[in-house]
Amino acid sequence: MERLVEAVRRSDPDEVRALLEDGADPDTLADGLPVLCLAVAAYDTPVVEALLEGGADALHPLPDGSTPLTRAVDGGAHLLTHALATSRIPLPAPARADMLARARRWAEAGAEAELRRITGLTGPIERIRVVDDEIGWWCEQLTLGGTTVRDEHGAILTSMEQGYGIRTPFDELVDRALAHPDRDHVVWSDVVSTLGRRLDEETWQWTRDLLNHPDRLHRLLAAEILLFLILGDPLKGGDPFWERGRELVPWAEQEEDPEVLAALLNAMTHDSAPEIEAVGLSHLTHPDPRVRAQVPDTLERSEDGRSQVRPESLAMVLTLAGDEDPGVREAACRWLGHYRGSEPEVGDTLVALTRDERQEIRIDAVSGLAYRDDPRCVEAEHRIGPRDPDQPFDERLMDVWRYQRRREDADGS
Repeated sequence: MERLVEAVRRSDPDEVRALLEDGADPDTLADGLPVLCLAVAAYDTPVVEALLEGGADALHPLPDGSTPLTRAVDGGAHLLTHALATSRIPLPAPARADMLARARRWAEAGAEAELRRITGLTGPIERIRVVDDEIGWWCEQLTLGGTTVRDEHGAILTSMEQGYGIRTPFDELVDRALAHPDRDHVVWSDVVSTLGRRLDEETWQWTRDLLNHPDRLHRLLAAEILLFLILGDPLKGGDPFWERGRELVPWAEQEEDPEVLAALLNAMTHDSAPEIEAVGLSHLTHPDPRVRAQVPDTLERSEDGRSQVRPESLAMVLTLAGDEDPGVREAACRWLGHYRGSEPEVGDTLVALTRDERQEIRIDAVSGLAYRDDPRCVEAEHRIGPRDPDQPFDERLMDVWRYQRRREDADGS
């Protein structure tokens, strides 16, 4: 049993699984508490999942009246709470009610205020920004007097309400997101995702009306939700708002905040109305690169990428391919790589981009040449350079090989 405790302490989910398969007790105690509590306190999702798979009890009663689940909620551990709450289906009603009530208390009071209340301390709080590299969101971790919590309680509440079919009022979710005014914060992201999956007219109208708010954060939140609504959800009724991006044109024409404008343009690009292209092209020389990077995808074209692209529009994308900002060049390169027109300047521009200082752009450019069956992709592939071995494999790196196979098949036919 000591081996299981040590495996949990050193965060080794593979060893934990192996020991559990060999008969170790998943509720082994360490310092009087189940090892599951050790993993919860360490915010160690892989080890928590391994223990739960091995039969650990998320509702194991502890001497202080808590359980591993309630400790995860109090600690503000969004993903851990979800794993623990869904490990027993259905979760007993009293445990569900307690979980939601705890999450609401923390979310409404705020992590700092509640941390000070439970510790009774008034000293300085140690703050650490914790980033989830896989998902991309972040949270703040607060420590006071040996007690550590994360400010993810709003996300816990939002996702659990969604999971249990509770339709939280629109305005309440908006306030919940704006309590963490950063589009990459886990609570903001979870609210956007939750409202973005409500594919009903009421949510569309409320969100669109939010674009009239004088505060830029309200408008930014609305633009992000609208993108989700337009993209739709294939598991929940498809994409009823796919062609309604054109309704956002009046707001895009008058929006002055560059971050909000870029988010609006991003939402609109999934519609192909001609008025969207006009809005996009009007921002070709916008001073903010986030806005310029959205211009290529506002251009009207057919699904095969060949027709409906006017020469002057194509010329503007070629101009953006030489932009001083790498994000703009990458957006233009990606667009050109999917464009199937025969204009020679497209291939020439992609060849030039294979020498870009940014490797992602070089990869996109080589991939675009290969998809266009441009033989220059073979020589250009060598300019990509070695990839970081810690990065996941990129399928685009196979595109030149696929081009060569197509050529071989064609020559052999």
